[in-house]
Amino acid sequence: MKILDLEFVPYISQTQIQVKVNELSARITVDFKDKDPLFIILLNGAFLFAADLVKEIATPCNLSFIKVASYSGTESRGKVDKLIGLNEKINNRNLIIIDDIIDTGLTMQGVIDELQKQNPASISVASLLYKPDAFLGKFTPKYIGFEIPNDFVVGYGLDYNGYGRNLKEILKIKE
Repeated sequence: MKILDLEFVPYISQTQIQVKVNELSARITVDFKDKDPLFIILLNGAFLFAADLVKEIATPCNLSFIKVASYSGTESRGKVDKLIGLNEKINNRNLIIIDDIIDTGLTMQGVIDELQKQNPASISVASLLYKPDAFLGKFTPKYIGFEIPNDFVVGYGLDYNGYGRNLKEILKIKE
């Protein structure tokens, strides 16, 4: 499939994604039973993963959405410009940050550093994709859907210059 100027090939199917989302939601439900978690969903990329994940969470929870920019084209800039949208008080709350992909981990570290200033009870990270070979951060995600190599991927919320988010599956760049 061609998206803008790049060719992509199938990588992770819609079925594989849904199975993994169900597994993660079951783990989170058990781990946060009676803990009143606040899910902080990173926009734009995590919206599809987050929607499917939280629909399956079987414990009372709240949701909040924040925007963080860290990509330009196919490369992570690895810095947090700023957090936009967090209106909830997070002091003594159990936070679960939902992201679509963790590669260098530097953006997530910036988000965590900002959130920790408000003294939450705990911070966990759920990410659909994790690139251990690219990871430079200090805070490894607790809930990981798929560990993948350092390939550029699109679909299921992930984009290439704004395109491809609407795909039901995940594609990787054609070599």
